[in-house]
Amino acid sequence: MADTDQFDPTGNATHPFLDEDGDKLREECGVFGAIRAEDAAAATALGLHALQHRGQEAVGITSFDGKDFISRRGLGHVAENFSAAEAIAELPGTMAAGHVRYSTTGGAGLRNVQPLYAELASGGFAIAHNGNISNSLRLRSDLVSKGSIFQSTSDTEVIIHLVATSRYPTVADRLIDALRLVEGAYALIVMTPEGMIACRDPLGIRPLVMGKMGDAVVFASESVAFDVIGAEFTREVEPGEMIQVAMDGEIKSMHPFGQHSARPCIFEHVYFSRPDSTFAGRSVYEARKAIGAELAKESPCDVDLVVPVPDSGVPAAIGYAQASGVPFELGIIRSHYVGRTFIQPSDTARHSSVKRKHNANRGLVAGKRIVLIDDSIVRGTTSLKIVEMMREAGASEVHFRVASPPTAHSCFYGVDTPERSKLLAARMELEPMREFIKADSLAFISIDGLYRAVGSKARDKACPQFCDACFTGDYPTPLTDLTAAKQESAQLSFGEATKLIDA
Repeated sequence: MADTDQFDPTGNATHPFLDEDGDKLREECGVFGAIRAEDAAAATALGLHALQHRGQEAVGITSFDGKDFISRRGLGHVAENFSAAEAIAELPGTMAAGHVRYSTTGGAGLRNVQPLYAELASGGFAIAHNGNISNSLRLRSDLVSKGSIFQSTSDTEVIIHLVATSRYPTVADRLIDALRLVEGAYALIVMTPEGMIACRDPLGIRPLVMGKMGDAVVFASESVAFDVIGAEFTREVEPGEMIQVAMDGEIKSMHPFGQHSARPCIFEHVYFSRPDSTFAGRSVYEARKAIGAELAKESPCDVDLVVPVPDSGVPAAIGYAQASGVPFELGIIRSHYVGRTFIQPSDTARHSSVKRKHNANRGLVAGKRIVLIDDSIVRGTTSLKIVEMMREAGASEVHFRVASPPTAHSCFYGVDTPERSKLLAARMELEPMREFIKADSLAFISIDGLYRAVGSKARDKACPQFCDACFTGDYPTPLTDLTAAKQESAQLSFGEATKLIDA
């Protein structure tokens, strides 16, 4: 899910809430659903807790008790809103769906917290969405011109209005009709009085998996959510598949959008998914180790220690160390107690956010040649601070290896990305990047190497096996709103465009 006002007039993604430094890509949402489950809301809350890394700004759960839909939403973490028994007791029923999210530009506040709910002519309709609709502005404008009244700035609400205005007889057919008008990426969980519907976009860009827990059927963004509730992983929801689960347990599967070559997001392997999940049929942890091993083959380094940038760089660093024969050591220790708010020290005692989160293991790295392993470089500011920190700790050489290709393009499929002009790889070639972060050497895994590491053949340029647009600029779907924003910008004077961008 993203909010509709996600483009500036030049077509850049505008997502300021990346992290304290705006220097980490992150998923915007995680979804979970359970039907025919005793205490469905409790199972949903536990599942969302396992998906907390996919969204930490807000959380919502909607349940159905056989007669009414009940929603509870809040800002903050799952545990802050659903740890008390009273909170779960307010959500009775054997069917529930939930959502964790990060807010994007203009998107903070309860009105955008999902699942979104509406009373349609056919009855209640609740929807939780992970992804981004890349023509939502165009669709929203058309709907408003026909009389639709929106209550949020979320692109997810566009789907509700399209379903409401469809003339097909059943809710499932109306949802299919609506999604045929939609461009972009989506993994959806929908609740109606008849049951639950799970659906994934035709390219399978965003993840969605299915499981069983006794008589209950469960869906989630990642398989790790099933582990915490004792559910059995069944399979991935296939790209373009719609699965209907009735209240009596009947399951129907269909592929209403035709056959397409799947393009799941390759960054799930690199960073987004928890390492104890599976994605695209492979252990994420093992894939990350393999990425590190491939990186070691492509870009070896004569050093004494392999040091991960915690925590995301750890599996790749293990793979790099094993492939290179260089010892793996925790040369950086991360504090796990730095929350979203922090008491700011005085100006004279102020430390950077990196130093609040990371500290050099000085006794280990002093006098050593080290290679740092991280999952990605976005703006480069964090990488620079890490390199400087290791030099201050006495490292004699500091090399940098990255377990993904250079991130040179914005994502428009549900991932927080800085505007392209602020991506280091969009502004610089390799050597200037190395100079910027002040490393002795810098190397990224190649795109073909990344493909090989995640269990695929080298990238097929004619038909890539993954969505890798953040690396290649090869977007797998039309970007209608982006194109319109660029055309609008081209028609403005320089001064007008500047004012709009600043706004």
